[in-house]
Amino acid sequence: MKKLLIPSFILVLLAACATAEQVPTPEPTNTALPPTLTYTPVPPTDTPIPTDTPIPSATPTPFVPKATFKIASQSALTAAYSDHGTSIMRGADLAIRQLAGPLVDLGYRMEFVSYDDQTDYNVAVNAAKEITSDPDVLCVVGPLASYIFQSVKEIYHRAGLAFISPSASAPVVNERRYIEANRLMGGMDGEGKAGAQFAAQQGFSRVFIIIQQGNDYSQIMAYNFKNEASRMGIEITGYMATEKTSSFDVFIGRLMAANTDLVYFSSLDTGQAGNFFREARAEGYMGAFLGNEIIGNPAMLESAGPLLTDGGGMYHTTGAAYANDYPGAAGFVEDFETFYGTAPQGWELQAYDAAGICLKAIELASIAKDGDIPTRAEVANALRSIQDYQGITGTYSFNKFGNPNPAHFFVYQVVSTDPADWDQNEIVTSIEIVLPE
Repeated sequence: MKKLLIPSFILVLLAACATAEQVPTPEPTNTALPPTLTYTPVPPTDTPIPTDTPIPSATPTPFVPKATFKIASQSALTAAYSDHGTSIMRGADLAIRQLAGPLVDLGYRMEFVSYDDQTDYNVAVNAAKEITSDPDVLCVVGPLASYIFQSVKEIYHRAGLAFISPSASAPVVNERRYIEANRLMGGMDGEGKAGAQFAAQQGFSRVFIIIQQGNDYSQIMAYNFKNEASRMGIEITGYMATEKTSSFDVFIGRLMAANTDLVYFSSLDTGQAGNFFREARAEGYMGAFLGNEIIGNPAMLESAGPLLTDGGGMYHTTGAAYANDYPGAAGFVEDFETFYGTAPQGWELQAYDAAGICLKAIELASIAKDGDIPTRAEVANALRSIQDYQGITGTYSFNKFGNPNPAHFFVYQVVSTDPADWDQNEIVTSIEIVLPE
């Protein structure tokens, strides 16, 4: 188990000593004083020269905390998805560095500890057990993936330790309503609904839905898109599932015959989506495409290339915007680059807000006890009761499932077919979805 301990406040004192060099006393000279100076006679040697009495300076009182609290992160720092896991660790670390002031004012020392779960079931379970065994840990940021969330929530629940994932999106992760389990993302179900609401706003009236067969992600997203679109009066001209990754002649023929003005593509495979897009354009389909956040990936360019901006263009939904698209994120980006020497690439902003919510929950729980040390249970209850926490990525309150209420989603339009400029794609709209209780 790799464990990193990162104190939020580190004081480094450097001392240096130098031996004074003996310098001969210079002989007196008769150099005239500059005319701008006033000469003051030197008193006789038997007359004492008055001196100012130095005022003793107060010795600073060292900070002695009432207690040391820790916020932990759990995410992949090695192995698969370590880039995203590292972004979570760094975002949480920066938040503890910058937002712990109110708790320090209450007399506490805050520290940050990070745990590597490798996005692996067994490693994640062991990491959660190690985290919960440390009584100083009062809140956890993570994990990254929904299936890891599922594997550790029982451990955190039994320990009464609150955790908040900045990225888990499966609807089932919070179905048991554990007070300790929370997340910032709205989920696949919410994202599907947001896509349908966008389609209605844009005036699309006939939608053909294609999903990648064999994975829950694609099916949940498409199911919620279909139901919401139907509720809003959009006609579903086709609903087809496939594992094919090319040669989509039958599907394209049907959507062309149905006079479809929008194709909704729900898949985990950017190659599949890109090939479909290219083949549909080759057959003369010039309507619009809308996909989930997985399709919002520059890997689409490998299959579809510049065709992504042809005709009605391509849109995709997501629960996490690019850092430079959040108002007020400029300071965060600058500080992040200063600390880590790189620009934020993934879940840094969401992890920053999740850690900020942890800090606020600890603060509120302590204030409720007139500044006394809160328990894990009190922190968990304080976190769930937070209303309108103003983060960089949005304003957060939580429903009884620990889901954001409301959930925030964005719709991007592809405007650049240069992979280096993929983050220059534009937000068309943002949508809030109230998730079911």
